[in-house]
Amino acid sequence: MRTCQKCGATLCCDSSPNRHASKHARASGHPVIASAQPGERWLYCYPDDAFCEY
Repeated sequence: MRTCQKCGATLCCDSSPNRHASKHARASGHPVIASAQPGERWLYCYPDDAFCEY
């Protein structure tokens, strides 16, 4: 699961068949997601293909 950092929507990740998080990023213009998985602390920016841990 991934959480949009602009609107807070929680969506399926790109390893799922429907890839809801990346579809949301393209359709909404909300480029940054965070992992919603327990124990994972990272952000990803779709347009920049940039990943960072926090």
